[in-house]
Order: sequence, then structure tokens, then C-alpha cells
Amino acid sequence: MSKQQNRKRILSILITGWLVMNASFVFAASPMISLDDSVALALKNNPAIKMAAADKDKAVWGIDEVKAGGLPTLSLTGSDSRGNSAQGVANGFNTSLHLSMPLYTGGRVEGQIDQAKLNAHSAELGVNAAMAQTKLDATTKYFSVLQAKNMVQVNQDAVDSMMAHLQNVEAQYQVGTVAKGDVLQSEVQLANAQQNLTKAQNAHAVAQASFNNVIGQAQDTENSYQDDLSYVKVDMSLDDSIQLALTNRPEIGQADDSLRAAQVGVNVADSGRLPTVNFTGTAGKSGSDFPGNNNWSIGISANWNLFDGGVTKARVEEAKSTVAKATEQGKQTRDAIELEVRQNYLSMQEAEKRIDTAKVAVNQATENLKIADEKYAAGVGTNLDVMDAQLALTQAKTNVTQALYDFNVYKAQLEKAVGSAN
Repeated sequence: MSKQQNRKRILSILITGWLVMNASFVFAASPMISLDDSVALALKNNPAIKMAAADKDKAVWGIDEVKAGGLPTLSLTGSDSRGNSAQGVANGFNTSLHLSMPLYTGGRVEGQIDQAKLNAHSAELGVNAAMAQTKLDATTKYFSVLQAKNMVQVNQDAVDSMMAHLQNVEAQYQVGTVAKGDVLQSEVQLANAQQNLTKAQNAHAVAQASFNNVIGQAQDTENSYQDDLSYVKVDMSLDDSIQLALTNRPEIGQADDSLRAAQVGVNVADSGRLPTVNFTGTAGKSGSDFPGNNNWSIGISANWNLFDGGVTKARVEEAKSTVAKATEQGKQTRDAIELEVRQNYLSMQEAEKRIDTAKVAVNQATENLKIADEKYAAGVGTNLDVMDAQLALTQAKTNVTQALYDFNVYKAQLEKAVGSAN
């Protein structure tokens, strides 16, 4: 082997060793964070929940706003006028206190209050939905970091194995038992493995930044992760999962609220054909000289719009159309939720089956690599056999990581889909 090739190999070993030591130092010095910690931070810091809470507060205040339509109002007015005419100077003073209270609105105010309460309840369910989505986002991002971390280790193992193999090949080349081509093939394989390791390290850094963004930390925060990709079986049938979702999901409650609000809206619109009755009272002072003479009045007024050109009828038909739309939206929501549950449940089962087969493949690939190495050392195997065995082992380890990641993510998505993440 030439001096230049030897320097390249030594430099490669040093760089790889530095990366491993640096990563180990970062992990050791970083704060430890669990999945539960991550979810708690996300629920505390995520702006989507804060926006949903603001919508809920707005809807609650909307109840008071419409309630005011059925309460008395009190207003104070005053005027002071000066004038000149042929009869002389004319002065006028007027101060009055006016009270007005609706006694009957045909059900309009009552209906609007019911609608506002339904809107407030729907907004509260919106907070629950935002929390469930935030929990899912934090969980998914946490598992993404674990997956990326595992892939760094998988590729690091591949680099270490190829470096060890390269040393073996070079040693045999020096004594003339293998050809130069084996050295070159091994060097290319090592270079490819090092590139894959670099990609995995970058993916890990990106996954951490994305995770930090979800939980509200600075994106360059370095964490150590307490949990790992694991497998915990879910003991719940598909039918039970669907029924649980149709009972728990806040989106279904929101759809029901929308339908009831639309139904109330028909009565609100129909109130236009009914009379309204108001109580009024006025007390004040008026006259040409300040403060003027006392005066007061009280009364009840009624108004019944006998013909409005078909406006009320049109509003009622519009409200009925809204009811029809809300009914179909409710069906659509239920169908979408059932499909969401079914997809995540079946995908979780598929990933679960892959876990066992992938683990078996790792054991087989590990044994195959060991045999290939021994055969090559004994001179009865080829360098290509060793490299193929190494690639197969790396792929088997990758498959295990991917299967565990998929299972945990689909499980988290299923928990959100059935409403147990609220």
C-alpha cells in the first residue's frame, strides 16, 4: 500500500474516531429528556394550543354578548340649544334618561344564546383537539430523533466493521495472499459507509431541530433521550378502536354542536314572522330655562311585521340548508375518523409483524458476516462475499429500526385517532 493511501486511511480513522468521541461527549453532557417530558413541554409551549384557547375565550365572551340582547338598556341624553327669531331669543334645555327592555323577541334572543353556548362548547373541544394533535406531533418527533440516533449507530457499526475488514485485507495483501483489487474494493466500500454515516448524522441533527421546534425549545438545543424505540403490544381490536373513536373524538362533538346550532338557527330565522314586545320608560327635564321642568313616560310597544317581502321565508330556507350541510358534514367526519382508525390500526399491525422478522434477519445476517469473514481469512471466500454480507447486515439493522419506528408512530397515531390522546 502506498504512503498516500496509508495517510488517507489513517486520516479517515482519526476523523471517524473524532466524530464518535464528539457525539458521545454531546450525549453525555446533554440534559436527559423523556417522552412524557417532551409531551408536557409541547402542551405548555405549543402556539396551536394557545390559539385554540384564545378562540375558546372569544366564544365564551360571545355568550355574554348575545345575552345582552335580552337585557334592559339605559341611556342618558342631553342638549342645550340657542336660537334667535322674530319672536326673540329661543333657548332650549333637555335632559332625559331612557330605559328600554325587550319583553318578547319571538325566540330570537333565546336561540342566539343557545347558538353561542354551542359555539363555546365546540371551541372547548377545539382545545382538546389541538392538545391531542400537539401530543401526537411531540411523540412522532421524539421517535424520529430515536430513529435517527439508531441509524447513526447502525452506520457507525458498518464503518467500524468495514475498517476492520480493510485492515485484514491490507494485511493479507502485504503478504501476497489477496489481490490489489480486494484492497480497492474495500476502500470504496468504506468510503460509501462513511458517506452514509455522515448522512445519518445530519438526519439526526435535523430531527433534533424539528423536535425542539415542536416542544418550544431553541432549535440548537442538544438533548439526551431517556426512552428508546421499543415494542409494547396493543391489546385492542379494530372494532373496539373504532367505537372508542366515535365516542371520544372531539371532532365528532364539534360536528354535533354545529348541527344543533344549525337547527337552532332555523328557529332564530323563523322569529322574524313573530311580533316583538318592548317596555320603555323615559324620565327627564326640559324647557327654555335650565334645568327645565320634570317629565316622564312609560309604555309598552309591540311590532309585528305582517309582510317583509319574503325575507323571513328566505332566511328560514337558508337555515334549513345549513342544517342539511351540517348533517352531511357530521357523516363525513365520522367516516373520516373510522378510516383514520382503520388505516393506523392495520399499519401498526403490519409494522408489528415486520419487527420479529427483521430481528431474525439481523441474527442471520450477523452469522452470515461472521462466516464470510472466516472464509475470507482462510482463503476460501471472496472479498465480495464479505462486503455483500456487511451490506445485508446493515440493511437488516435498518429494517429493525424502521419497523420499530413505524410501529411506535402508528401506535401514537392510533391513540390520537381513538381519542385516548386527549
